[in-house]
Amino acid sequence: MKVTEHISQAKDTLISFEILPPLKGKSIESIYDHLDPLMEFKPSFINVTYHRSEHMFKKRADGSFDKVEIRKRPGTVGICAAIMNHYQVDAVPHLICGGFSKEETENALIDLNFLGIDNVLVLRGDAPKNETFFEAHPNGHRYAIDLLQQVAQMNNGIYLEEDLMGGLKTKFCIGIAAYPEKHFEAPNMQTDLMYLQRKVEAGADYIVTQMFFDNKKYFDFVAKCREMGITIPIIPGLKPLSTKKQMTILPRTFHVDMPEDLYTEVNKCKTDKEVELVGTEWLIQQSKELKAAGVPVLHYYTLGKPHVVRKVVETVM
Repeated sequence: MKVTEHISQAKDTLISFEILPPLKGKSIESIYDHLDPLMEFKPSFINVTYHRSEHMFKKRADGSFDKVEIRKRPGTVGICAAIMNHYQVDAVPHLICGGFSKEETENALIDLNFLGIDNVLVLRGDAPKNETFFEAHPNGHRYAIDLLQQVAQMNNGIYLEEDLMGGLKTKFCIGIAAYPEKHFEAPNMQTDLMYLQRKVEAGADYIVTQMFFDNKKYFDFVAKCREMGITIPIIPGLKPLSTKKQMTILPRTFHVDMPEDLYTEVNKCKTDKEVELVGTEWLIQQSKELKAAGVPVLHYYTLGKPHVVRKVVETVM
C-alpha cells in the first residue's frame, strides 16, 4: 500500500520507523535484530535510508595516494525487499541525488517497481563528510525537485530514452523532506516554504519532517504550510535523545534548536544513562501531544536506539 493509503484508511495516528542499512560486511540479521522488538506495534511502513559514496585516499607503495570511492552502507533496495518479505510490512526506500546519475536512479526505480515497492522518499542528500558543499553527479540531479520530477515522469510512463514508447507507468507514492526550523541553506523560512510548495506542485504526495524537539516548531510549520495551500499529509519526524554530546552535536549537524527545559534537565544528568531517561520521557510527552493533536503518523528515527523507541511507543500507543 501507498503511505497516503495507509493514512487515509487509518482511524488513529499511525506508527512508522526509520532505520540505517548496516555497515558493509554485516548481514540482514542485524536489521531483523533491530526491528524485531518494534514489530509488535504494527508499523504501517519502515523507511530505509540511502547513503552516497565517500571518497578516501589510500596510500600506494611509492608514497603517493589513490582517491577511491567507497560506499559504507550499501543495500537499501535489497533491505527494503527483505523487510517486506520478512515482516509483510511496506518499506520506503530513500532516494538521493548525491553520487547517482539519472540512469542509475532510473534503474533503481525499475528494480523497486519490479519488487512491488510502492513508496519512495526523495531527498537531495548531504555533502560527503570530507567536503564542505554538495556537488551533484555530473549526470545526476542537483536538487530534490529534479529527482522528484524524474520519479513523477516515470509514473507517467516517461523514461530517459526519448524513443522508448509505451513505457510502463509506475505508481510510486512520493514523499519529500521538510524542515520545521528551516533548511540550513535556505536564506529564510519563507523561501524554504516556497521551494517546498514547488515540490508539492511537482507531484509530492506527503511530507516527512526533520527531527525537532519542540512541538511548537512543528505546529507553527504545519500552520504556515496550510496557509500557503499545502494540503498533503505532514508527518513529524522524532528522535530519542540519549547522550549529553547530542545537545551540541544535533544542533550543529541538523540545525535544530534544543528547548531550554530539555537542556536544563540534561545538564543535571551525571551519566548518559540518566540522559537517556530524560530523553525518553521528553519523547513520550512530545509523542502524546502530537497524537492528541491528530498527526497522521509518528515517525521515529530509531538509529541504533530501538529499545528507547520501544519504551516510547508502548507508553504512547
